[in-house]
Amino acid sequence: MNTDPLTGQPLPASAIQRVLFIAPKVHVYQIPPATSTKGYQASSWTADNNKMQIFTARLRIIETSIPPERDDGDEKVSTSILLEDSKSGDLFAAAPYTSERAVEQALDSSRFFAITVVGEGRKAVLGMGFEERSEAFDFSIALQDARKALGFDAASSGSAGAKAKAKKEAEEPKRDFSLKEGETISINLGGLKGRRQRPESEKSPGEQKTEQEALFSIAPPPGSGGAPFLPPPPSAKSVKEERRRSRQNFEPTPEDLGFDDGEFGEFQ
Repeated sequence: MNTDPLTGQPLPASAIQRVLFIAPKVHVYQIPPATSTKGYQASSWTADNNKMQIFTARLRIIETSIPPERDDGDEKVSTSILLEDSKSGDLFAAAPYTSERAVEQALDSSRFFAITVVGEGRKAVLGMGFEERSEAFDFSIALQDARKALGFDAASSGSAGAKAKAKKEAEEPKRDFSLKEGETISINLGGLKGRRQRPESEKSPGEQKTEQEALFSIAPPPGSGGAPFLPPPPSAKSVKEERRRSRQNFEPTPEDLGFDDGEFGEFQ
């Protein structure tokens, strides 16, 4: 049966635990409070031949998942950082990973961290150092995965904030915007403010024409018959043919040829 890594109490049979990270050897330091709001300096922990070191432990990161008892419930996920005796496996100290501030990387080294441990209702900050940088890097990656599962990263798709938002949207009643029987929609066009169109079957021919003309800034002239376009101009070939026919049917008069029928029209 699985037990709570912090309290040692048994967990429900449906609970699932998995190890996110394990390091066989880390050094634990009793460190003074931070003197700056920026963070901790690990160089003072290892001064005087590691005088502040108090323990060498095995480190494990345990994730515990408890499924909901009801279908509408939420899954409970928790992560704990355990410092254990490497030989007996007894728990030395435990740090519940409830916020990003529970584990802080040292300002002057990527191998050292300050972790907040709890026990018997009290809290303390301990220093922790890895011997290899690769182990410290894997430790940071494991915490990054834990933050996603716990919802610390707002951009995570599996964050608690995203789940809460999806649950809220699912609980909100859907609104029906469809038209009911007998309801209509009135749309105002330019120049037709406040007017509602009636069905064509209820309008007289004169009313239909008036409303159609109102859609244009200038109404078509009366008697246009609804034909807004002029006939196309004649082609150049048809114009030449018409001129040729006019010349053939035209019989010139003496006046057209330059003769004068007047007083000097004939020789005496």
